[in-house]
Amino acid sequence: MRHVDFSPLYRSTVGFDRLFTMLDGLGQPEQAQAYPPYNIERTGENTYRITMAVAGFDETELTIEAHAHVLTVKGEKSEDEKTQQTEYLYRGIAKRAFERRFQLADHVEVKSASLKNGLLHIDLLRNIPEAMKPRKIAIAAEAVNAPKAIEAHVN
Repeated sequence: MRHVDFSPLYRSTVGFDRLFTMLDGLGQPEQAQAYPPYNIERTGENTYRITMAVAGFDETELTIEAHAHVLTVKGEKSEDEKTQQTEYLYRGIAKRAFERRFQLADHVEVKSASLKNGLLHIDLLRNIPEAMKPRKIAIAAEAVNAPKAIEAHVN
């Protein structure tokens, strides 16, 4: 695979470092973590939903943190006394900890999170500030019937 060197662009641009880091990361093979499986849906013009299959976890064992354009979901299963005393003949249900990270675009914030039937739903909202939204500029037309005045001094 080719590696693109973005260092000349770092020297001549300001504020695009996050973009270049993301582009640089695309060329590298991702650490293939398949657990837990998830979906990312677009539920409206500015709303999104991440759904993760976290069967066996409850609300106290999951943490969701949004910081600096990164959404992190962690799950840590606590060992209870009943499980420690049980002798398993076959153990197919994993109790492994996980950590999933999602890159969030600018102005995307976490609206809510809920856990139902083993699915963790995280609702996201892209909240664009009014100053950044496109605005329509009205064009004023001159009145057609208005008399035109020519500057003249009357003595």
